Amino acid sequence: ADLSKLVGLHNSTTFHLAKTMVSLGYLRQEKDSKRYRIGRPLFALAASALDEIEMVNVATPVLEDLSRETGESGHFAVRMGDAVVVIARTSGPGAFQLTDRVGVVRPAHCTAVGKIILASLRADQLKRFLERADLKPSTKQSIIDVPSLLREIAEIKRSGIAFDDGEFNPEVRCIAVPVLDFTGQIIGALGISGPIWRLSNQILQGHARIVRTAANRLSVEFGAKTVSKS
Repeated sequence: ADLSKLVGLHNSTTFHLAKTMVSLGYLRQEKDSKRYRIGRPLFALAASALDEIEMVNVATPVLEDLSRETGESGHFAVRMGDAVVVIARTSGPGAFQLTDRVGVVRPAHCTAVGKIILASLRADQLKRFLERADLKPSTKQSIIDVPSLLREIAEIKRSGIAFDDGEFNPEVRCIAVPVLDFTGQIIGALGISGPIWRLSNQILQGHARIVRTAANRLSVEFGAKTVSKS
């Protein structure tokens, strides 16, 4: 009855839902009191959500400094299946800032942050991605064939930096570098984006050191012991 009042459902409906959640492991029922407690899967989901919230809290100050220094929009993205999702972003002081919101999902093959994530995959993971991925073009600049994408990924692995030259949005250029965690694994990508008329390839190259320094700072915040050279 207490649970029914809490969720605002009829007793019978609540009972059947609770029974289903117990069978799936999301809830467990104490033998003596008959009270329900959260099961391990829900604990895992809650922990995952808290981890992401903490990542946003840690990343935001770094992005704010990056945007102030470059004058461009900063963003931090993580893998979401075969795509990437932006979980933190900031705007620079300049005019004509990009308006991508937090939570936006982008394809991996034609974004700088996405290509960083692809370059972090093991050979077997990348093979499976390429087998199932639909490399749809977003612009005329998008990489849509496997050999070209593999060459791009190989270069990213060598240089530790990825570019998007109007590949997702024809009016936007981006640069991104990897962010590591305490295990030394790549957990996300940090980068900046700006309009092509302001962010020329030469300027973008000039911002590479600044972006890498910011990513190194964020990696250290996440516990990384060694970071790439700025």
